[in-house]
Amino acid sequence: MLLSVVVLLCTVAAVVLLRRDLTTQYEQRALAIARSVSEDPLFARDVTVGSPTVDGPVEAEAERVRRATGALYVVVTDDRGIRYSHPDPDRIGEQVSTSPEEALAGHEVTTVEKGTLGLSARGKVPLRDPDGDVVGEVSVGIDMNRIDSDTRQLATTLAGVALATLALGLLGAWVVGRRLRRSTLGLQPEQMADLLREHEAVLRGVRDGIIGVDNEGRVTVTNPQSEQLLGTIPPRGAPLDPDEVDPVVIDLMEQEPAPTGALRLLGDKAVLATRLVVRREGRDLGQVLILRDRSDLDTLARELEATRALTDALRAQAHEHSNRLHALQGMLHLGRLDEAEAYLDELSTERTWLPGLDDAYLAGLLAAKSAAASEAAVRLVVDEATYVDGSLTRPLDTITVIGNLLDNAVRAAALGGRRPATVTVTLASDGTDLVVHVVDSGDGIPTGSLETLFDHGFTTREDDSPDHGIGLSLARHTARAFGGDVVLLDPGGPPPAEHGAVFEARLRGALHRTDEEVAR
Repeated sequence: MLLSVVVLLCTVAAVVLLRRDLTTQYEQRALAIARSVSEDPLFARDVTVGSPTVDGPVEAEAERVRRATGALYVVVTDDRGIRYSHPDPDRIGEQVSTSPEEALAGHEVTTVEKGTLGLSARGKVPLRDPDGDVVGEVSVGIDMNRIDSDTRQLATTLAGVALATLALGLLGAWVVGRRLRRSTLGLQPEQMADLLREHEAVLRGVRDGIIGVDNEGRVTVTNPQSEQLLGTIPPRGAPLDPDEVDPVVIDLMEQEPAPTGALRLLGDKAVLATRLVVRREGRDLGQVLILRDRSDLDTLARELEATRALTDALRAQAHEHSNRLHALQGMLHLGRLDEAEAYLDELSTERTWLPGLDDAYLAGLLAAKSAAASEAAVRLVVDEATYVDGSLTRPLDTITVIGNLLDNAVRAAALGGRRPATVTVTLASDGTDLVVHVVDSGDGIPTGSLETLFDHGFTTREDDSPDHGIGLSLARHTARAFGGDVVLLDPGGPPPAEHGAVFEARLRGALHRTDEEVAR
């Protein structure tokens, strides 16, 4: 509608301007004809000495000029305004119908006036004798009907051009509108504004990290949580570059089938990743990766594990002390005071139910893992060389590392061919460092898996559970976070090899030693 109005207004304005220009041109044309007639000395002489007659030389010459130029009329008058020529012979000798005063006063005049022959564009010039005196007037007129005819032709041409332009504009508007509707998925401007507000509210309100990419892999959507999880993310419109983004994100974007709740490590955070394909009206618009931070849940789980380990240790100690109290009660009941005293002395020299291990968290963890190993028909053995001098400074991290190593070792021993299935663990303090060795009776680590052993997702299990293949990776990552490490000392192997895999973990600054322990 707006385009139609604009084209119509432009066409009308163009027609009005063209008519004005045509009128001016015809006035100038009439003036030029009048000038050429006034320069002929015949006319000045005849209007001075002759009389206005139908067959006079002025009439004959004026008509010749009129027919040659196509003018409506060529009128020559004397200084009183009496016609000496006119297309209508009956008008010769009469006073002109329009005022000749300006021309007789020596001025040239252009105007549009209505005379005896109708409306015309006129040019009037003074007629002078050889001395320069004004002796009459030459008036030339061009029919305005010719101007109207030319204007209609121009208007028709302009209207055709305008209609073609309008049609082309409407076609272009339709094409652009259709493309715009496709680009905006059929949303109206108001809906787009509402969608933008909802988009910003959702992206900033959710606690999950969100990264959206289009079909060409360029980033289209991010939120502050994704930047917190990844550290840095490419700006919108830039591709996901492996040099700038954690390779885990690239892998999640390319993984097929799309991950749903896959557990991954991003930096020092454990996240659940889900990738969704975005479609609307059958069109594939790209993909969205949702990263849910599980660090808090993982921390709670580790705290629960540590608490359970401590509870198991206290339960085991309570059970052990209960047995010893029963033994002491029996000695006293039988009157064996010397044996009871010796037994009390022996008890006073023991600091815990597990020799060489004073920390309750470690003792509880080993007790819990021993019970879990028994359920899998595996015997967990704490080596006699175990001696930890001090208490844990970071129980959660330490239990994470040791717990994952023991879980993997118990699983390997249960699946291995050696019987009885055993796992041997040795813990030793090295200053404030804690050194852990875990040896299982499994079939060892295959040679082809040594390079990917600590990669995220590596597992020897046959099923594809997303929770598998994270233990060793998490253990190493946790140890390295504080300057330590987890390494494979010996891949071992099936019989006739002596044992399965041997792992070592060194946890820097994991122990706190009291002054008494340092002095001892």
